[in-house]
Amino acid sequence: MDEEVHKNTEEARSGSTPHIVRYVLSISLVLAVVVMGFVLFWGSTQS
Repeated sequence: MDEEVHKNTEEARSGSTPHIVRYVLSISLVLAVVVMGFVLFWGSTQS
């Protein structure tokens, strides 16, 4: 019978896990909120 293999998180991952994705998502979210706020403000001043 095969024995169970237990690996920690670092051993199970095949590569490094940089936090660049977190930064890209955060910056994108902030930019989206700013643009939507600008569109909302611009639309209310035009009518």
